[in-house]
Amino acid sequence: MPTDVQSTAFWAIILILVIREIVWKGIGLWKAARNKQKYWFIAMLIINSVRIIPIIYIFLFQKGKKGI
Repeated sequence: MPTDVQSTAFWAIILILVIREIVWKGIGLWKAARNKQKYWFIAMLIINSVRIIPIIYIFLFQKGKKGI
């Protein structure tokens, strides 16, 4: 595999991971804000958890409806 192809594949994977992180964090922040759970909002905003904290919040600690 030529180096430029490896580099392109690497950056494509990084871009996909970044987009996924932004989506999960955005959903978690939005739901925490709507439920007026400021401590969860602050935790998700500050801690870079690679989707772990937003997913835990969305599926386990969100008030009302569960899931997305």
